[in-house]
Amino acid sequence: MNKHTLVLGASENPSRYSYLAVKRLVAKNYSVTAIGRKAGKIGNINIITKQIEITDLDTITVYLNAENQKQYYNYILALNPKRIIFNPGAENDELETIAKAKGIEVLNACTLVLLSIGKY
Repeated sequence: MNKHTLVLGASENPSRYSYLAVKRLVAKNYSVTAIGRKAGKIGNINIITKQIEITDLDTITVYLNAENQKQYYNYILALNPKRIIFNPGAENDELETIAKAKGIEVLNACTLVLLSIGKY
């Protein structure tokens, strides 16, 4: 049941929702990869800045606005996740349409809420 999750737009700033998502995913024993604009750490998770290969990825949870997502389109699609969660402020109709056409489940939802209600 360990859904390997990529947090895209991760930040080591404790007031950012991406930071809280990493912390809560780890606390619930999910495998987490964090990619952000700046390298850093959230607990024991390194925030990396490179688009690395990730195998057996379940979910990409996005914390970047639609404009900042464009540089990641090919990367996101190449990872072939089972689902993409666009958190509030990250909604992206263009990428949603492309992802759905590739059979990827898309949610416009809050990862923190999904975790808190047991629907992640």
